[in-house]
Amino acid sequence: MEYGPCGGVEFDGGCEVAAHPCVFLETPTVGWHGLVAASEPDDAIARPAAADPLPVPVASAGAARMRALLATRAVVVADFPAAALDAGSIAACAEAMAPGVDAVLAGDSGAARVQFPPAYRAHLIQSAGLAVWTGLNCRDRNRVALEGELAALAHVGVAGIHSVTGDHTLTGSRPDAAPVFDLDSTELAALAARAGHLVSVAEAPATPPVDRRAARLLEKERAGAEICFVNHSGGVEPVRAFVAATRALGSRAGFIPCVPVVIDRESAELLLSFTTLVLPEGYLEGILAAGAGAAAGRDDGSGPDESGPGESGPDAGVREAGIAAAVELSRGFLAIDGVVGINLSGGGAPDRALEFAHALAEIGRRIRTNLDHGSGT
Repeated sequence: MEYGPCGGVEFDGGCEVAAHPCVFLETPTVGWHGLVAASEPDDAIARPAAADPLPVPVASAGAARMRALLATRAVVVADFPAAALDAGSIAACAEAMAPGVDAVLAGDSGAARVQFPPAYRAHLIQSAGLAVWTGLNCRDRNRVALEGELAALAHVGVAGIHSVTGDHTLTGSRPDAAPVFDLDSTELAALAARAGHLVSVAEAPATPPVDRRAARLLEKERAGAEICFVNHSGGVEPVRAFVAATRALGSRAGFIPCVPVVIDRESAELLLSFTTLVLPEGYLEGILAAGAGAAAGRDDGSGPDESGPGESGPDAGVREAGIAAAVELSRGFLAIDGVVGINLSGGGAPDRALEFAHALAEIGRRIRTNLDHGSGT
């Protein structure tokens, strides 16, 4: 990584994959100085013949549509919960979510490190009428593979590219896979912009070095990023402060804060597994407590069952409480000047992906009802 630190720095400054402090903590923010080619081959190695010239990049039609939508109102983006390598699950979840959200953030799940290639997965999702904001990581692909994916994703017409360095393979479920990291997220942002995409990046305002996170975003903008997804950082006021700090440095990015979505205990456990997660005070506890109370009320015959498809029993109360909490937090984020959308973030148990998709769609419908009537922004 050249343009660190990543978002996985522990709260004590430690690296998430090694027993030492993050090496970027004592390093001044690295300024964007362009995408540098790989090092020259050793003189002892024969130089390869020149490659065929690349065609002019084809700009993504989806990027034009998303920019046009962002010019009219804030957008609702949601994490995509479908099972990995399951075309049926992808289609079902996409069909469930299409009426409720503007796009899905389809990246590589830390719980299943084997996925369909990004462009093919985007094609499957968009075939169901749902726009895709593709999460593309540098962990699994060198720059040649990334260039190929970016070209394919432009032809597919995705709404955006979310450029991430990627979690190390020592975390998650695939420590047997070798990490690549030929580029990092800032360099990938430059490649994606050059390939005709609307480019987003992530920042973690609550993660060390807190005082330099705004400056780091500015360098990503100089590389080509237009949108910043703001990692879970504690709620409305921390996001407001981060946006203000970036604006003071000259940032012109649009911001999409992450909204934690909890509809059952499995989704709560997944959320708590996120690196350096900071939730609004009492957020998770309130959802679980309200859900338990609602379930008790139904057991007494005193409360209606507002559960969604496939939901019943105690989880139905958690589901409604979680949906209400996500909608309320989203409205708070959307009232911040500079916020151009929200990202419904999280996931459920592997065998309940469709139920989680329905919940995301319901949250999106409630938020978009306000947006379509000119409120909540």
